[in-house]
Amino acid sequence: MSKARFSVRTLTSILIAAAAMLPGLAIEQELQLDYRINEHIVLIPAGKNHQARLETTVFQPNGPGPFPLIVINHGKDPGHPNLQPRDRFYHMAHAFVERGYAVMVPMRQGFANSTGSYQDHGCDMTANGYAQAEDIQDTLDYARGQKTIDADRIVVAGQSYGGLATMALGTQDLRGVRGLINFAGGLRDDSNGCGWRSSLVSAFAEYGSQNKVPSLWMYGRNDSLFGPELVARMHDAFEQAGGSARLVEYAPFKRDSHGMLASRDGEKVWLADTMQFLQKVGMPTQVLYQVPEPPVPQATNFAGIEDVEAVPFLSENGKRAYKEYLTKMTPRAFAISANGGWCWAEEGEDPEARALAACSAKSDKPCRLYSVDEHVVWNPDLAEKAAVTASNTPAPQAPVAEGVSSPSLGGSARVVN
Repeated sequence: MSKARFSVRTLTSILIAAAAMLPGLAIEQELQLDYRINEHIVLIPAGKNHQARLETTVFQPNGPGPFPLIVINHGKDPGHPNLQPRDRFYHMAHAFVERGYAVMVPMRQGFANSTGSYQDHGCDMTANGYAQAEDIQDTLDYARGQKTIDADRIVVAGQSYGGLATMALGTQDLRGVRGLINFAGGLRDDSNGCGWRSSLVSAFAEYGSQNKVPSLWMYGRNDSLFGPELVARMHDAFEQAGGSARLVEYAPFKRDSHGMLASRDGEKVWLADTMQFLQKVGMPTQVLYQVPEPPVPQATNFAGIEDVEAVPFLSENGKRAYKEYLTKMTPRAFAISANGGWCWAEEGEDPEARALAACSAKSDKPCRLYSVDEHVVWNPDLAEKAAVTASNTPAPQAPVAEGVSSPSLGGSARVVN
């Protein structure tokens, strides 16, 4: 018997490989908090007698507020929930902070560093959604008590399992919540005898019969988990039971639209329809703040992006890896070290930092970026200076464990030494 539950990272899971005779590595990268959008973490009381604490990422504009709020709810990776890294939904959060919103991304009970126990109701999708919605309700209760939050202007969104939970939440009386956004919402269970598709349709019919908040649904035509036929069944069941939901079925997105929300390019898909929906339910949509963009490595004239032979330090295996990297989607980055170590990362948040972290964890020489997106950024003079500096500086310790796991930020990476 096997079960599979999927989140935004599942379709872009990490692949770590090592050279012959070396074990594989799983490397979890946790990005630094982004001061540009005031990212910080709070622990929100939840569960029975509020004994649990939800690890919650918060983003907000400068100033005292009160700010309108969006709560974004995560999916579930395969495996044990407490091994799942903290979700940030950084690209979506960035867009909402620019529009004056505070953003909360709660990790529900049992996920990541949240305490409490994950509630699993097996193939009963209706019960699964309701159970997860309880933590979202506790997040809203906490948010309404914060002076920085406008308790009368709230929207709740969710991706994958978080989308299912968001629609379950919509059966409740939600003071101040004006709309729900369901991004590829659902839950898959591949255990023997689980008719999860029919169970999902039944769940959405139940939620539709009790629905109290208008919603926007967004599903891509190449979603590997919830295809167009199943989405139509879920949406029809929801509306026929009395629910209010506008369904947007967008064109195929990259390899799999289920990971759209984690992609830097996903904003081109979700932004316009989301802003139209928010305007309709009386939420702000105007850009109010210009958030500085993070520094981007500058292209150099060292070599052309396709010139495999120009990449320094690589063995024949490394050159084959670089050729593979050239087939990957942007955003992407390729890092190298003087002892022949290399790593590439694609999609997700900050592939540059993830490539460098993974490369550094396997190399006893400093790693530097060789390529980012469609450009070579390698500067041999800076690399030589960095090597001299690093030789006199203790190397930072990156968390390393044997086996294969998902990255903390979406996207994929491949590393070797």
